[in-house]
Amino acid sequence: MKDTRGPHPGAPPPLVYAPPARAPLRTLYVDKDLVIVDKPSGLFSIPGPDPAHADSALLRIREEHPTALVVHRLDLGTSGVLVFALRRKAEAALRAQFQAHTIGKRYLARVVGALTPDEGRVELSLAPDPERPPLQRVDPHGKPAQTAWTVRSRTDGTTLVALAPVTGRTHQLRVHLAALGHPILGDALYAPTEVAAAAPRLLLHAWRLTLAHPWSGVSMTFEAPIPLELGDVEGAVVEG
Repeated sequence: MKDTRGPHPGAPPPLVYAPPARAPLRTLYVDKDLVIVDKPSGLFSIPGPDPAHADSALLRIREEHPTALVVHRLDLGTSGVLVFALRRKAEAALRAQFQAHTIGKRYLARVVGALTPDEGRVELSLAPDPERPPLQRVDPHGKPAQTAWTVRSRTDGTTLVALAPVTGRTHQLRVHLAALGHPILGDALYAPTEVAAAAPRLLLHAWRLTLAHPWSGVSMTFEAPIPLELGDVEGAVVEG
C-alpha cells in the first residue's frame, strides 16, 4: 500500500468552517422497533475506551429510549445515518441484514485531487496494520473489500464523490481512497498531514441508508442532510 503519510502535492488550502463544540444528535425516525439518528462528526457511536470519551450516540439515545441496542457503528469522525434497535428481535433482524450486505449504504466524501474516471470500483483486500493498530492496510492476504464510487463534482483541487461500500470492513472507504491516491480531507489516520489539516473534521458522511423494516419487511430509506463542511454541493447530482 502506498504510504500516504508523506507530502501530498496539490493539497487544497484549509477550509473555513468551525463546527459547534457539541453538535446535536438529530432523530430522523423512530417507532417501536428502531430509531434512526443523524450522528454528528466528533461523537462516538458507543462510549469510547477513555472515561473522558463517555459521551456517545448510544448514551444520548438511551436517555429517551433505555432499551436501545447497537446494530452498527460509524467512525468517530464520520457523520450521518446511524441505526439503533429498540427490541431484541429487531436487533437480530437488522444485524442479519448488515451481515448479509443487503442494506444499501451511500456515503459522500470530499477527497484531495481530481479523482478519475467519473465512476469505478476499488477491489483491494484489507487487514489490520500490525505496526499501527487499530489501523488497516491493503493486504492481498486480507479480507476481500469492494467499494464503488461515482464522482459528483470537482472543484478547487478536490472531488466530491459518492461511495457505495459493497463490503463493510473497518475503515474500508478511508483506506481505499488513500490507496487510490485521493485520501479524504481531514483524515488524520490515512491522509498526509497537510490533507488532514485542510479540513476541521473527517469529510466523510453516511448520507443514505436503505433497509427492510425488521417487523414489516417494508423497504425504508433514510437520508441525513449533507453537512456544510463538505463544501458547496449545489449543482452536484446526488442520487442513488
